[in-house]
Amino acid sequence: MACFFRRKIAAQLSRIFGHKEDVFIPAISAIPVSRKQVGPDFQLSVNDLVSNGVLSAGGDFKTKTELLARQIQPDEVIEDIAPSRGGLHFRINKIILAKTLLKQLHEDPGGFGVRSDLLRGTSGKRTLVEFSSPNIAKKFHAGHLRSTIIGNFISNLKAALGNEVIRVNYLGDWGMQFGLLGAGFQRLGSQDKLRQNALQHLFDVYVQVNREAESDGTIQEEARQFFRLLEQGDERSLLLWKQFRDITVEEYKRIYKRLGVHFDHYSGESFHQAMTQDVLHQLKQQGLLKRTQKGTGVVDISSAGDMSSYATVQRSDGTSLYITRDVAAALDRKEKYDFDEMIYVTDKSQENHFHQLFSILQAMQQPWAQRCRHVAFGLVQGMSTRRGEVVFLEDILDEARHRMLTNMGNSKTTKDLDDPEDTAEKVGISALIVQDFKGPIRSDYRFEWERVLQSQGDTGVFLQYTHARLCSLMRMQDGGAEEANFDPEHLLDKRSTQILQHLLRYDEVLHQCDQELQPRYLLNFLMTLCHLVASAHKELPVKGSPPAVAQARLHLFAGARTVLSNGMGLLGITPVNKM
Repeated sequence: MACFFRRKIAAQLSRIFGHKEDVFIPAISAIPVSRKQVGPDFQLSVNDLVSNGVLSAGGDFKTKTELLARQIQPDEVIEDIAPSRGGLHFRINKIILAKTLLKQLHEDPGGFGVRSDLLRGTSGKRTLVEFSSPNIAKKFHAGHLRSTIIGNFISNLKAALGNEVIRVNYLGDWGMQFGLLGAGFQRLGSQDKLRQNALQHLFDVYVQVNREAESDGTIQEEARQFFRLLEQGDERSLLLWKQFRDITVEEYKRIYKRLGVHFDHYSGESFHQAMTQDVLHQLKQQGLLKRTQKGTGVVDISSAGDMSSYATVQRSDGTSLYITRDVAAALDRKEKYDFDEMIYVTDKSQENHFHQLFSILQAMQQPWAQRCRHVAFGLVQGMSTRRGEVVFLEDILDEARHRMLTNMGNSKTTKDLDDPEDTAEKVGISALIVQDFKGPIRSDYRFEWERVLQSQGDTGVFLQYTHARLCSLMRMQDGGAEEANFDPEHLLDKRSTQILQHLLRYDEVLHQCDQELQPRYLLNFLMTLCHLVASAHKELPVKGSPPAVAQARLHLFAGARTVLSNGMGLLGITPVNKM
Protein backbone atom coordinates (compact mmCIF):
# COMPACT_ATOMS: atom_id res chain seq x y z
CA MET A 1 0.00 0.00 0.00
CA ALA A 2 1.17 3.50 -0.82
CA CYS A 3 0.91 4.73 2.77
CA PHE A 4 3.47 2.09 3.91
CA PHE A 5 6.06 3.52 1.52
CA ARG A 6 5.18 7.16 2.23
CA ARG A 7 5.62 6.40 5.91
CA LYS A 8 9.09 4.91 5.25
CA ILE A 9 10.16 8.04 3.34
CA ALA A 10 8.56 10.31 5.97
CA ALA A 11 10.48 8.49 8.73
CA GLN A 12 13.77 9.44 7.08
CA LEU A 13 12.66 13.06 6.69
CA SER A 14 11.50 13.12 10.32
CA ARG A 15 14.98 12.00 11.40
CA ILE A 16 16.62 14.81 9.40
CA PHE A 17 14.28 17.69 10.28
CA GLY A 18 12.96 16.70 13.70
CA HIS A 19 9.29 17.09 12.71
CA LYS A 20 6.62 14.40 13.07
CA GLU A 21 6.20 12.02 10.14
CA ASP A 22 2.64 13.26 9.44
CA VAL A 23 4.02 16.65 8.40
CA PHE A 24 5.73 15.08 5.37
CA ILE A 25 2.99 12.71 4.16
CA PRO A 26 1.10 15.29 1.99
CA ALA A 27 4.37 16.31 0.26
CA ILE A 28 5.09 12.74 -0.93
CA SER A 29 3.25 11.53 -4.02
CA ALA A 30 3.41 8.57 -6.38
CA ILE A 31 4.74 9.39 -9.85
CA PRO A 32 2.39 8.76 -12.81
CA VAL A 33 3.43 5.75 -14.87
CA SER A 34 5.54 6.26 -17.97
CA ARG A 35 4.57 3.98 -20.87
CA LYS A 36 8.09 4.23 -22.35
CA GLN A 37 10.20 3.22 -19.37
CA VAL A 38 10.08 2.26 -15.72
CA GLY A 39 10.75 5.42 -13.73
CA PRO A 40 11.00 6.34 -10.03
CA ASP A 41 8.10 5.48 -7.72
CA PHE A 42 7.66 8.54 -5.47
CA GLN A 43 8.52 12.21 -5.49
CA LEU A 44 8.95 14.69 -2.67
CA SER A 45 7.92 18.28 -3.35
CA VAL A 46 10.44 20.66 -1.78
CA ASN A 47 8.04 23.55 -2.42
CA ASP A 48 5.54 21.82 -0.13
CA LEU A 49 8.23 21.62 2.58
CA VAL A 50 8.81 25.36 2.17
CA SER A 51 5.08 26.18 2.27
CA ASN A 52 4.51 24.18 5.47
CA GLY A 53 7.56 25.78 7.15
CA VAL A 54 9.84 22.74 7.27
CA LEU A 55 12.37 24.38 4.91
CA SER A 56 13.16 28.09 4.80
CA ALA A 57 12.35 30.01 1.63
CA GLY A 58 15.10 31.47 -0.52
CA GLY A 59 18.55 30.13 -1.28
CA ASP A 60 19.68 27.95 -4.14
CA PHE A 61 17.00 25.31 -4.86
CA LYS A 62 19.41 22.87 -6.55
CA THR A 63 21.84 22.98 -3.63
CA LYS A 64 19.00 22.36 -1.17
CA THR A 65 17.74 19.28 -2.98
CA GLU A 66 21.23 17.83 -3.49
CA LEU A 67 22.04 18.28 0.19
CA LEU A 68 18.75 16.68 1.20
CA ALA A 69 19.33 13.74 -1.17
CA ARG A 70 22.71 13.06 0.49
CA GLN A 71 21.16 13.10 3.97
CA ILE A 72 18.60 10.37 3.18
CA GLN A 73 20.03 6.88 3.51
CA PRO A 74 19.00 4.03 1.19
CA ASP A 75 17.69 1.00 3.08
CA GLU A 76 15.86 -2.27 2.42
CA VAL A 77 12.79 -0.36 1.12
CA ILE A 78 14.23 2.83 -0.44
CA GLU A 79 16.79 1.79 -3.05
CA ASP A 80 17.72 5.15 -4.53
CA ILE A 81 17.24 8.89 -3.93
CA ALA A 82 17.97 11.46 -6.62
CA PRO A 83 17.39 15.24 -6.99
CA SER A 84 14.69 16.17 -9.52
CA ARG A 85 13.27 19.38 -10.95
CA GLY A 86 10.66 19.68 -8.18
CA GLY A 87 12.47 18.02 -5.30
CA LEU A 88 13.53 14.40 -4.84
CA HIS A 89 12.74 11.12 -6.61
CA PHE A 90 12.64 7.80 -4.77
CA ARG A 91 13.01 4.28 -6.16
CA ILE A 92 11.41 1.53 -4.07
CA ASN A 93 12.62 -2.06 -3.87
CA LYS A 94 10.36 -3.72 -6.48
CA ILE A 95 10.17 -7.06 -4.68
CA ILE A 96 8.94 -5.32 -1.51
CA LEU A 97 6.62 -3.16 -3.65
CA ALA A 98 4.95 -6.20 -5.26
CA LYS A 99 4.79 -8.19 -2.03
CA THR A 100 3.35 -5.33 0.07
CA LEU A 101 0.75 -4.10 -2.42
CA LEU A 102 -0.56 -7.48 -3.53
CA LYS A 103 -0.60 -8.86 0.01
CA GLN A 104 -2.88 -6.07 1.16
CA LEU A 105 -5.11 -6.44 -1.89
CA HIS A 106 -5.40 -10.14 -1.10
CA GLU A 107 -6.00 -9.78 2.65
CA ASP A 108 -8.05 -6.55 2.74
CA PRO A 109 -9.46 -5.90 -0.74
CA GLY A 110 -12.09 -3.45 0.51
CA GLY A 111 -9.60 -1.38 2.51
CA PHE A 112 -7.03 -0.86 -0.24
CA GLY A 113 -6.50 2.86 -0.89
CA VAL A 114 -9.25 4.10 1.42
CA ARG A 115 -7.36 3.36 4.66
CA SER A 116 -4.47 5.63 3.83
CA ASP A 117 -2.62 8.22 5.92
CA LEU A 118 -3.36 10.66 3.14
CA LEU A 119 -7.11 10.27 3.68
CA ARG A 120 -7.14 10.27 7.46
CA GLY A 121 -8.60 13.80 7.70
CA THR A 122 -11.47 12.99 5.33
CA SER A 123 -13.21 10.37 7.49
CA GLY A 124 -15.46 10.36 10.53
CA LYS A 125 -17.81 13.09 9.31
CA ARG A 126 -21.55 13.14 8.75
CA THR A 127 -22.25 14.22 5.18
CA LEU A 128 -25.71 15.02 3.83
CA VAL A 129 -25.98 14.85 0.03
CA GLU A 130 -29.07 16.18 -1.72
CA PHE A 131 -29.31 14.93 -5.28
CA SER A 132 -31.58 13.86 -8.14
CA SER A 133 -34.57 15.94 -6.91
CA PRO A 134 -37.05 15.51 -9.79
CA ASN A 135 -40.49 17.10 -9.82
CA ILE A 136 -43.46 14.97 -8.81
CA ALA A 137 -46.37 14.36 -11.15
CA LYS A 138 -43.92 14.23 -14.06
CA LYS A 139 -42.07 11.35 -15.65
CA PHE A 140 -38.39 11.20 -14.70
CA HIS A 141 -36.77 13.75 -16.99
CA ALA A 142 -33.46 12.80 -18.67
CA GLY A 143 -32.06 16.10 -17.38
CA HIS A 144 -32.10 14.67 -13.84
CA LEU A 145 -29.76 11.82 -14.84
CA ARG A 146 -26.64 13.92 -14.21
CA SER A 147 -27.74 15.00 -10.74
CA THR A 148 -28.60 11.38 -9.91
CA ILE A 149 -25.31 9.76 -10.98
CA ILE A 150 -23.05 12.61 -9.76
CA GLY A 151 -24.79 12.67 -6.37
CA ASN A 152 -24.56 8.89 -6.17
CA PHE A 153 -20.81 9.03 -6.87
CA ILE A 154 -20.22 11.68 -4.19
CA SER A 155 -22.27 9.64 -1.69
CA ASN A 156 -20.40 6.41 -2.54
CA LEU A 157 -17.02 8.14 -2.23
CA LYS A 158 -17.80 9.81 1.09
CA ALA A 159 -19.06 6.51 2.52
CA ALA A 160 -16.00 4.57 1.27
CA LEU A 161 -13.73 7.10 2.97
CA GLY A 162 -15.35 6.36 6.33
CA ASN A 163 -18.09 8.97 6.60
CA GLU A 164 -21.71 8.58 7.60
CA VAL A 165 -23.66 9.60 4.48
CA ILE A 166 -27.29 10.71 4.45
CA ARG A 167 -28.73 10.54 0.92
CA VAL A 168 -31.69 12.88 0.46
CA ASN A 169 -33.97 13.17 -2.54
CA TYR A 170 -35.56 16.61 -2.21
CA LEU A 171 -38.56 16.33 -4.50
CA GLY A 172 -40.09 19.31 -6.25
CA ASP A 173 -43.53 18.70 -4.77
CA TRP A 174 -44.82 22.19 -4.00
CA GLY A 175 -45.28 25.53 -5.68
CA MET A 176 -47.44 27.22 -8.30
CA GLN A 177 -46.92 24.43 -10.86
CA PHE A 178 -49.06 22.20 -8.64
CA GLY A 179 -51.73 24.84 -8.66
CA LEU A 180 -51.74 24.54 -12.45
CA LEU A 181 -51.68 20.73 -12.38
CA GLY A 182 -54.44 20.59 -9.75
CA ALA A 183 -56.64 22.98 -11.70
CA GLY A 184 -55.87 21.06 -14.90
CA PHE A 185 -56.72 17.70 -13.37
CA GLN A 186 -60.03 19.01 -12.07
CA ARG A 187 -60.84 20.03 -15.68
CA LEU A 188 -59.23 17.25 -17.71
CA GLY A 189 -58.17 14.43 -15.38
CA SER A 190 -59.47 10.88 -15.20
CA GLN A 191 -59.00 8.50 -12.26
CA ASP A 192 -59.31 5.55 -14.69
CA LYS A 193 -56.42 6.84 -16.81
CA LEU A 194 -54.49 7.56 -13.61
CA ARG A 195 -54.78 3.88 -12.66
CA GLN A 196 -53.71 2.71 -16.14
CA ASN A 197 -50.63 4.91 -16.75
CA ALA A 198 -50.39 7.47 -13.99
CA LEU A 199 -47.37 9.58 -14.91
CA GLN A 200 -48.15 9.65 -18.62
CA HIS A 201 -51.68 10.86 -17.87
CA LEU A 202 -50.44 13.56 -15.46
CA PHE A 203 -47.87 14.66 -18.04
CA ASP A 204 -50.57 14.87 -20.76
CA VAL A 205 -52.85 16.88 -18.44
CA TYR A 206 -50.04 19.28 -17.54
CA VAL A 207 -49.07 19.87 -21.18
CA GLN A 208 -52.68 20.43 -22.25
CA VAL A 209 -53.60 22.79 -19.39
CA ASN A 210 -50.44 24.81 -20.02
CA ARG A 211 -51.45 25.19 -23.65
CA GLU A 212 -54.99 26.23 -22.77
CA ALA A 213 -53.79 28.68 -20.09
CA GLU A 214 -52.01 30.71 -22.77
CA SER A 215 -55.35 31.83 -24.19
CA ASP A 216 -57.63 31.41 -21.15
CA GLY A 217 -56.91 33.72 -18.21
CA THR A 218 -59.40 31.95 -15.95
CA ILE A 219 -57.14 28.87 -15.81
CA GLN A 220 -54.31 30.92 -14.26
CA GLU A 221 -56.70 32.22 -11.63
CA GLU A 222 -57.93 28.66 -10.92
CA ALA A 223 -54.30 27.56 -10.55
CA ARG A 224 -53.56 30.35 -8.06
CA GLN A 225 -56.70 29.43 -6.12
CA PHE A 226 -55.78 25.72 -6.02
CA PHE A 227 -52.29 26.52 -4.70
CA ARG A 228 -53.73 28.90 -2.08
CA LEU A 229 -55.99 26.07 -0.90
CA LEU A 230 -52.99 23.74 -0.72
CA GLU A 231 -51.06 26.21 1.43
CA GLN A 232 -54.11 26.66 3.66
CA GLY A 233 -54.36 22.88 4.17
CA ASP A 234 -57.60 22.29 2.27
CA GLU A 235 -58.35 18.57 2.72
CA ARG A 236 -59.68 17.86 -0.81
CA SER A 237 -56.79 19.64 -2.52
CA LEU A 238 -54.21 17.93 -0.29
CA LEU A 239 -55.75 14.51 -0.97
CA LEU A 240 -55.36 14.99 -4.72
CA TRP A 241 -51.82 16.36 -4.31
CA LYS A 242 -50.86 13.37 -2.07
CA GLN A 243 -52.17 10.96 -4.69
CA PHE A 244 -49.93 12.60 -7.31
CA ARG A 245 -46.93 12.42 -4.96
CA ASP A 246 -47.33 8.77 -3.90
CA ILE A 247 -47.76 7.60 -7.51
CA THR A 248 -44.65 9.48 -8.60
CA VAL A 249 -42.35 8.29 -5.79
CA GLU A 250 -43.21 4.63 -6.46
CA GLU A 251 -42.45 5.11 -10.16
CA TYR A 252 -39.16 6.86 -9.39
CA LYS A 253 -38.04 4.08 -7.04
CA ARG A 254 -38.37 1.59 -9.87
CA ILE A 255 -36.07 3.68 -12.10
CA TYR A 256 -33.57 4.30 -9.26
CA LYS A 257 -33.36 0.52 -8.78
CA ARG A 258 -32.32 0.14 -12.43
CA LEU A 259 -29.55 2.71 -11.84
CA GLY A 260 -28.41 1.05 -8.60
CA VAL A 261 -29.23 4.22 -6.64
CA HIS A 262 -30.93 4.40 -3.26
CA PHE A 263 -31.97 7.18 -0.86
CA ASP A 264 -32.21 7.29 2.91
CA HIS A 265 -34.93 9.93 2.81
CA TYR A 266 -37.47 11.16 0.29
CA SER A 267 -38.01 14.73 1.38
CA GLY A 268 -39.52 17.65 -0.49
CA GLU A 269 -40.63 21.23 -0.40
CA SER A 270 -43.97 20.18 1.09
CA PHE A 271 -42.24 18.80 4.21
CA HIS A 272 -40.93 22.27 5.02
CA GLN A 273 -43.86 24.36 3.90
CA ALA A 274 -45.25 24.62 7.44
CA MET A 275 -41.85 25.88 8.64
CA THR A 276 -41.65 28.83 6.24
CA GLN A 277 -43.62 31.11 8.56
CA ASP A 278 -41.12 30.33 11.33
CA VAL A 279 -38.28 31.24 8.94
CA LEU A 280 -39.96 34.54 8.03
CA HIS A 281 -40.59 35.27 11.72
CA GLN A 282 -36.94 34.55 12.56
CA LEU A 283 -35.75 36.80 9.70
CA LYS A 284 -38.04 39.57 10.99
CA GLN A 285 -36.80 39.18 14.57
CA GLN A 286 -33.19 39.45 13.39
CA GLY A 287 -34.01 42.58 11.43
CA LEU A 288 -33.22 40.85 8.13
CA LEU A 289 -36.68 40.86 6.51
CA LYS A 290 -37.34 43.98 4.45
CA ARG A 291 -40.37 45.01 2.38
CA THR A 292 -40.26 46.34 -1.18
CA GLN A 293 -42.71 48.88 -2.55
CA LYS A 294 -44.63 45.98 -4.15
CA GLY A 295 -44.99 44.32 -0.74
CA THR A 296 -42.64 41.40 -1.33
CA GLY A 297 -40.40 40.21 1.52
CA VAL A 298 -36.66 40.34 0.78
CA VAL A 299 -33.32 39.77 2.55
CA ASP A 300 -30.35 42.02 1.83
CA ILE A 301 -27.39 39.81 0.81
CA SER A 302 -25.12 42.56 -0.52
CA SER A 303 -21.62 42.72 0.92
CA ALA A 304 -22.00 46.47 1.57
CA GLY A 305 -25.48 46.14 3.14
CA ASP A 306 -26.94 48.60 0.63
CA MET A 307 -29.62 46.35 -0.95
CA SER A 308 -27.66 46.25 -4.22
CA SER A 309 -28.24 42.50 -4.06
CA TYR A 310 -31.16 40.84 -2.32
CA ALA A 311 -33.12 37.58 -2.22
CA THR A 312 -36.93 37.49 -2.36
CA VAL A 313 -38.37 35.17 0.30
CA GLN A 314 -42.10 36.01 0.26
CA ARG A 315 -44.62 37.03 -2.40
CA SER A 316 -46.84 40.07 -1.92
CA ASP A 317 -49.84 37.75 -1.33
CA GLY A 318 -48.01 36.12 1.60
CA THR A 319 -47.22 32.78 -0.08
CA SER A 320 -43.77 31.25 0.22
CA LEU A 321 -41.13 30.77 -2.45
CA TYR A 322 -38.76 27.93 -3.34
CA ILE A 323 -35.86 29.62 -1.55
CA THR A 324 -37.89 30.12 1.65
CA ARG A 325 -38.60 26.41 1.73
CA ASP A 326 -34.91 25.70 1.06
CA VAL A 327 -33.91 27.84 4.07
CA ALA A 328 -36.46 25.97 6.19
CA ALA A 329 -35.14 22.62 4.91
CA ALA A 330 -31.52 23.52 5.69
CA LEU A 331 -32.36 24.62 9.26
CA ASP A 332 -34.48 21.52 9.82
CA ARG A 333 -31.77 19.18 8.51
CA LYS A 334 -29.11 20.71 10.75
CA GLU A 335 -31.35 20.20 13.78
CA LYS A 336 -32.40 16.69 12.74
CA TYR A 337 -29.12 15.23 11.42
CA ASP A 338 -26.44 17.57 12.84
CA PHE A 339 -24.38 17.15 9.66
CA ASP A 340 -20.76 18.27 9.32
CA GLU A 341 -21.20 19.18 5.66
CA MET A 342 -24.13 19.43 3.24
CA ILE A 343 -23.74 19.06 -0.53
CA TYR A 344 -26.33 20.06 -3.12
CA VAL A 345 -26.02 18.58 -6.63
CA THR A 346 -27.92 20.56 -9.28
CA ASP A 347 -27.29 22.08 -12.70
CA LYS A 348 -25.28 25.28 -13.01
CA SER A 349 -28.35 27.41 -13.80
CA GLN A 350 -29.11 27.29 -10.05
CA GLU A 351 -25.79 28.78 -8.93
CA ASN A 352 -27.37 32.13 -8.09
CA HIS A 353 -30.10 30.38 -6.10
CA PHE A 354 -27.53 28.61 -3.91
CA HIS A 355 -25.45 31.75 -3.55
CA GLN A 356 -28.59 33.43 -2.18
CA LEU A 357 -29.43 30.45 0.05
CA PHE A 358 -25.98 30.28 1.64
CA SER A 359 -25.90 34.09 2.01
CA ILE A 360 -29.25 34.06 3.84
CA LEU A 361 -28.04 31.31 6.19
CA GLN A 362 -24.85 33.27 6.89
CA ALA A 363 -26.89 36.44 7.51
CA MET A 364 -28.93 34.38 10.01
CA GLN A 365 -25.59 33.70 11.76
CA GLN A 366 -25.58 29.96 11.10
CA PRO A 367 -21.85 29.04 11.31
CA TRP A 368 -22.36 25.72 9.46
CA ALA A 369 -23.45 27.65 6.33
CA GLN A 370 -19.72 27.77 5.48
CA ARG A 371 -19.78 23.98 5.18
CA CYS A 372 -22.55 23.90 2.57
CA ARG A 373 -21.45 23.29 -1.02
CA HIS A 374 -23.17 23.45 -4.37
CA VAL A 375 -21.83 21.03 -6.98
CA ALA A 376 -22.90 22.49 -10.32
CA PHE A 377 -23.02 20.51 -13.56
CA GLY A 378 -23.52 21.37 -17.22
CA LEU A 379 -26.17 20.33 -19.72
CA VAL A 380 -26.32 17.32 -22.04
CA GLN A 381 -27.30 17.96 -25.64
CA GLY A 382 -28.43 15.53 -28.30
CA MET A 383 -30.02 12.73 -26.24
CA SER A 384 -32.37 10.85 -28.55
CA THR A 385 -33.69 7.35 -29.27
CA ARG A 386 -34.78 5.59 -32.45
CA ARG A 387 -38.11 7.35 -32.01
CA GLY A 388 -36.52 10.80 -32.00
CA GLU A 389 -35.74 13.40 -29.32
CA VAL A 390 -36.53 12.31 -25.77
CA VAL A 391 -37.01 13.95 -22.42
CA PHE A 392 -37.61 10.85 -20.30
CA LEU A 393 -34.83 8.90 -18.58
CA GLU A 394 -36.48 5.51 -18.90
CA ASP A 395 -36.45 5.83 -22.69
CA ILE A 396 -32.69 6.46 -22.54
CA LEU A 397 -32.11 3.42 -20.28
CA ASP A 398 -34.21 1.21 -22.57
CA GLU A 399 -32.35 2.49 -25.61
CA ALA A 400 -28.95 1.81 -24.00
CA ARG A 401 -29.99 -1.75 -23.14
CA HIS A 402 -31.44 -2.38 -26.63
CA ARG A 403 -28.38 -1.05 -28.46
CA MET A 404 -25.97 -2.92 -26.18
CA LEU A 405 -27.91 -6.17 -26.64
CA THR A 406 -27.69 -5.70 -30.41
CA ASN A 407 -23.93 -5.00 -30.23
CA MET A 408 -23.37 -8.07 -28.06
CA GLY A 409 -25.36 -10.22 -30.48
CA ASN A 410 -23.20 -9.03 -33.38
CA SER A 411 -19.89 -9.57 -31.53
CA LYS A 412 -17.92 -12.78 -32.08
CA THR A 413 -16.36 -12.56 -28.60
CA THR A 414 -19.65 -12.47 -26.65
CA LYS A 415 -19.85 -15.35 -24.14
CA ASP A 416 -22.92 -17.48 -23.41
CA LEU A 417 -24.75 -15.46 -20.76
CA ASP A 418 -27.37 -16.57 -18.25
CA ASP A 419 -29.23 -13.27 -18.62
CA PRO A 420 -28.11 -11.27 -21.70
CA GLU A 421 -30.64 -8.49 -21.03
CA ASP A 422 -29.33 -7.94 -17.50
CA THR A 423 -25.74 -7.80 -18.77
CA ALA A 424 -26.75 -5.41 -21.56
CA GLU A 425 -28.54 -3.23 -19.00
CA LYS A 426 -25.49 -3.03 -16.71
CA VAL A 427 -23.03 -2.39 -19.54
CA GLY A 428 -25.37 0.16 -21.15
CA ILE A 429 -25.75 2.10 -17.89
CA SER A 430 -21.98 2.00 -17.29
CA ALA A 431 -21.52 3.46 -20.79
CA LEU A 432 -23.86 6.35 -19.91
CA ILE A 433 -22.02 7.01 -16.64
CA VAL A 434 -18.55 6.92 -18.20
CA GLN A 435 -19.60 9.27 -21.00
CA ASP A 436 -20.93 11.68 -18.37
CA PHE A 437 -17.88 11.53 -16.10
CA LYS A 438 -15.14 11.96 -18.72
CA GLY A 439 -14.69 15.71 -18.38
CA PRO A 440 -15.28 18.38 -15.73
CA ILE A 441 -18.88 17.92 -14.63
CA ARG A 442 -19.46 21.65 -14.98
CA SER A 443 -19.00 21.37 -18.76
CA ASP A 444 -21.83 20.83 -21.23
CA TYR A 445 -21.35 17.94 -23.65
CA ARG A 446 -22.98 16.45 -26.74
CA PHE A 447 -24.33 12.93 -26.42
CA GLU A 448 -23.68 10.48 -29.29
CA TRP A 449 -24.76 6.85 -29.07
CA GLU A 450 -22.09 5.54 -31.45
CA ARG A 451 -19.30 7.01 -29.34
CA VAL A 452 -20.89 6.05 -26.00
CA LEU A 453 -21.20 2.34 -26.83
CA GLN A 454 -17.87 1.78 -28.57
CA SER A 455 -15.83 -1.16 -27.29
CA GLN A 456 -12.56 0.60 -28.20
CA GLY A 457 -11.27 3.71 -26.46
CA ASP A 458 -12.06 5.04 -23.01
CA THR A 459 -15.69 3.92 -22.77
CA GLY A 460 -17.86 2.12 -20.26
CA VAL A 461 -17.90 -0.90 -22.57
CA PHE A 462 -14.07 -1.10 -22.47
CA LEU A 463 -14.13 -0.74 -18.68
CA GLN A 464 -16.62 -3.61 -18.31
CA TYR A 465 -14.82 -5.74 -20.91
CA THR A 466 -11.53 -5.44 -19.01
CA HIS A 467 -13.19 -6.46 -15.75
CA ALA A 468 -14.99 -9.40 -17.39
CA ARG A 469 -11.74 -10.53 -19.03
CA LEU A 470 -9.94 -10.53 -15.68
CA CYS A 471 -12.81 -12.51 -14.14
CA SER A 472 -12.54 -15.01 -16.99
CA LEU A 473 -8.81 -15.37 -16.29
CA MET A 474 -9.55 -16.12 -12.62
CA ARG A 475 -12.16 -18.74 -13.57
CA MET A 476 -9.81 -20.45 -16.03
CA GLN A 477 -7.15 -20.79 -13.33
CA ASP A 478 -9.64 -22.40 -10.97
CA GLY A 479 -9.14 -20.05 -8.03
CA GLY A 480 -5.34 -20.01 -8.11
CA ALA A 481 -5.27 -16.42 -6.86
CA GLU A 482 -6.95 -17.56 -3.63
CA GLU A 483 -3.62 -18.98 -2.43
CA ALA A 484 -1.88 -16.40 -0.27
CA ASN A 485 1.72 -17.20 -1.22
CA PHE A 486 3.48 -16.11 -4.40
CA ASP A 487 7.04 -15.21 -5.38
CA PRO A 488 7.32 -11.45 -6.12
CA GLU A 489 10.60 -12.02 -7.99
CA HIS A 490 8.48 -13.10 -10.96
CA LEU A 491 6.93 -9.59 -11.14
CA LEU A 492 10.05 -7.53 -11.88
CA ASP A 493 9.30 -7.07 -15.59
CA LYS A 494 8.25 -3.73 -17.07
CA ARG A 495 4.52 -4.52 -17.47
CA SER A 496 4.10 -5.81 -13.91
CA THR A 497 6.02 -2.86 -12.48
CA GLN A 498 3.85 -0.37 -14.41
CA ILE A 499 0.65 -1.84 -12.96
CA LEU A 500 2.09 -1.83 -9.42
CA GLN A 501 3.34 1.75 -9.76
CA HIS A 502 -0.07 2.83 -11.03
CA LEU A 503 -1.85 1.19 -8.09
CA LEU A 504 0.32 3.31 -5.76
CA ARG A 505 -1.63 6.37 -6.92
CA TYR A 506 -5.10 5.07 -5.99
CA ASP A 507 -5.34 6.81 -2.61
CA GLU A 508 -4.10 10.09 -4.11
CA VAL A 509 -6.78 9.91 -6.81
CA LEU A 510 -9.48 9.29 -4.19
CA HIS A 511 -8.15 12.25 -2.19
CA GLN A 512 -8.33 14.52 -5.25
CA CYS A 513 -11.88 13.32 -5.99
CA ASP A 514 -12.87 14.10 -2.40
CA GLN A 515 -11.33 17.57 -2.50
CA GLU A 516 -12.92 18.61 -5.79
CA LEU A 517 -15.98 16.30 -5.88
CA GLN A 518 -15.11 15.42 -9.48
CA PRO A 519 -15.37 11.80 -10.71
CA ARG A 520 -13.11 12.26 -13.75
CA TYR A 521 -9.91 11.71 -11.75
CA LEU A 522 -11.03 8.25 -10.67
CA LEU A 523 -12.38 7.42 -14.13
CA ASN A 524 -9.09 8.43 -15.79
CA PHE A 525 -7.16 6.31 -13.26
CA LEU A 526 -9.33 3.26 -14.02
CA MET A 527 -9.01 3.74 -17.78
CA THR A 528 -5.20 3.87 -17.51
CA LEU A 529 -5.34 0.72 -15.38
CA CYS A 530 -7.40 -1.00 -18.10
CA HIS A 531 -4.84 -0.08 -20.78
CA LEU A 532 -1.96 -1.30 -18.59
CA VAL A 533 -3.80 -4.57 -17.93
CA ALA A 534 -4.51 -5.04 -21.65
CA SER A 535 -0.78 -4.68 -22.44
CA ALA A 536 0.24 -6.99 -19.60
CA HIS A 537 -2.36 -9.58 -20.62
CA LYS A 538 -0.69 -9.88 -24.05
CA GLU A 539 2.87 -10.10 -22.77
CA LEU A 540 2.47 -11.96 -19.45
CA PRO A 541 0.55 -15.18 -20.12
CA VAL A 542 -0.70 -17.13 -17.13
CA LYS A 543 -1.71 -20.30 -18.97
CA GLY A 544 1.32 -22.31 -20.04
CA SER A 545 3.76 -20.47 -17.75
CA PRO A 546 5.72 -22.32 -15.02
CA PRO A 547 3.54 -22.70 -11.88
CA ALA A 548 5.45 -20.14 -9.79
CA VAL A 549 5.36 -17.55 -12.59
CA ALA A 550 1.66 -18.21 -13.28
CA GLN A 551 0.84 -17.86 -9.57
CA ALA A 552 2.62 -14.49 -9.28
CA ARG A 553 0.97 -13.11 -12.43
CA LEU A 554 -2.40 -14.34 -11.27
CA HIS A 555 -1.97 -12.35 -8.04
CA LEU A 556 -1.06 -9.27 -10.07
CA PHE A 557 -4.15 -9.57 -12.27
CA ALA A 558 -6.36 -10.37 -9.27
CA GLY A 559 -5.12 -7.23 -7.52
CA ALA A 560 -5.82 -5.13 -10.61
CA ARG A 561 -9.32 -6.61 -10.84
CA THR A 562 -10.01 -5.75 -7.18
CA VAL A 563 -9.05 -2.09 -7.63
CA LEU A 564 -10.98 -1.91 -10.91
CA SER A 565 -14.08 -3.38 -9.29
CA ASN A 566 -13.82 -1.11 -6.22
CA GLY A 567 -13.36 1.99 -8.38
CA MET A 568 -16.26 1.08 -10.66
CA GLY A 569 -18.47 0.64 -7.61
CA LEU A 570 -17.59 4.15 -6.40
CA LEU A 571 -18.57 5.55 -9.82
CA GLY A 572 -21.95 3.82 -9.49
CA ILE A 573 -21.14 1.11 -12.04
CA THR A 574 -22.04 -2.54 -11.37
CA PRO A 575 -19.17 -4.66 -12.72
CA VAL A 576 -20.13 -7.65 -14.89
CA ASN A 577 -18.18 -10.92 -14.62
CA LYS A 578 -18.91 -12.11 -18.14
CA MET A 579 -19.81 -10.41 -21.42
